[in-house]
Amino acid sequence: MMPFHRSCREVTALVIAREDRALPWRDRLALRVHMAICEACPRFERQIITMRNSMRQWRNYES
Repeated sequence: MMPFHRSCREVTALVIAREDRALPWRDRLALRVHMAICEACPRFERQIITMRNSMRQWRNYES
């Protein structure tokens, strides 16, 4: 296997992990390479970003 090749399962785990911690440069590079060639993973990443932003708005909501 190539050093920067990751499966969709591994990439989704990295996208989620990136919410909590900074990723090492190898993982960031693998993520970027995979996102450039995959159709589904960027969609998943956008969904995660949407959920994060929605939760942030909900936490800051005042009645």
